[in-house]
Amino acid sequence: MSKALVIAILGTTQTLAWAGSYYIPAILAGRMADDLGVNASTIFVAFSCALLLTAFLGPRVGRAIDQHGGRAVLIASNLVLATGLGVLAMAQGPVMLFLGFGVLGIGMAMGLYDAGFAALARIYGRDARGAITGITLIAGFASTVGWPVTAWMQAEFGWRGACAGWALVMLLLALPLNALLPRGTVRAPEAQPAAPPDAETARRTRRAAWLMAFIFVSGGFSASALAAHLPGLLVAAGATPAAAIAAGALMGPAQVAARVFEFTLLRRAHPLLSARIALTTHPLGAVLLLIFGGPLAAPFVLLHGAGNGIQTIVRGTLPLAIFGAARYGARQGLVVAPARFMGALAPALFGFVVEGYGAHALWLTIALSVMAFIALFFLHVAPESKEVRR
Repeated sequence: MSKALVIAILGTTQTLAWAGSYYIPAILAGRMADDLGVNASTIFVAFSCALLLTAFLGPRVGRAIDQHGGRAVLIASNLVLATGLGVLAMAQGPVMLFLGFGVLGIGMAMGLYDAGFAALARIYGRDARGAITGITLIAGFASTVGWPVTAWMQAEFGWRGACAGWALVMLLLALPLNALLPRGTVRAPEAQPAAPPDAETARRTRRAAWLMAFIFVSGGFSASALAAHLPGLLVAAGATPAAAIAAGALMGPAQVAARVFEFTLLRRAHPLLSARIALTTHPLGAVLLLIFGGPLAAPFVLLHGAGNGIQTIVRGTLPLAIFGAARYGARQGLVVAPARFMGALAPALFGFVVEGYGAHALWLTIALSVMAFIALFFLHVAPESKEVRR
């Protein structure tokens, strides 16, 4: 199977997986809360628990993909996601609500980006970088597709019908497409298990893993925090509500445009360069917003969105470049897990800072980005990894 076809298939199934899991609470939470007799905040607490479970299971999913390949795990993810959506569709109270989101969290750990990245690393080794970028280009439109489809399902069939509808999509469309992925792996030489490393190499590897985890935590905190608080921050900075909403709509196009930039102009550069660019755009935009206020709302969103778009790719390509393809799934799962935990907590934690300091809460995300940018210079790059094949 050609690489282009693998990218098209996995990009499509990633789009469906994100649209039918991560993006449904934004549309369905209000109606779910009213029908189940709970506060809307309870829905998002359940969703946050699902994200925490996703973070906890990430390394285990990565190890499973290392051992068995991505095809089986991705097929299973569609079954688990469909089950979680089915439980939500039948929920009659908080217990089934939390159970449904818990099952959904397991499915997200098995079927979203990190699992897709690990599957591609098993197939293509170090040459997976282009494929990783390709699926993020396609799945970058998950919210663009998912939110209108979910809203239409809810309008036609109610929120329970929307959950059931996405369950059918997982079973009848996503699962058969994932089943078309290569059954085995095309093992590049670097994907073969290497000899046990010496003590110094093991020490450098652990140090690189801790640094990378901190870098991803910093970027992940900013991305998750602003995803929840962006319109309010823009208003606090001086933008009108209408201007804040209009500026916020630029987030998606900025992310996709930045991924196209990474796919074309940065395709032969080391992922460290992409990471440095990704960690520069947010603090630059935030400083401009804090200095000049509301009129700079749109440029801030464009810069922040561009950084987010590239960071998603870097989460897959930087571990591949630094550690290689051997045991990629387990390693990538470990270094990304803290960022997933922080991503689940960031909206609530950042909300307290926004309440106290308004737009000046951005100084926190600026500081985190700057520290992560500095940490990049301490990552050890093996000589053979300085040029990643594409």
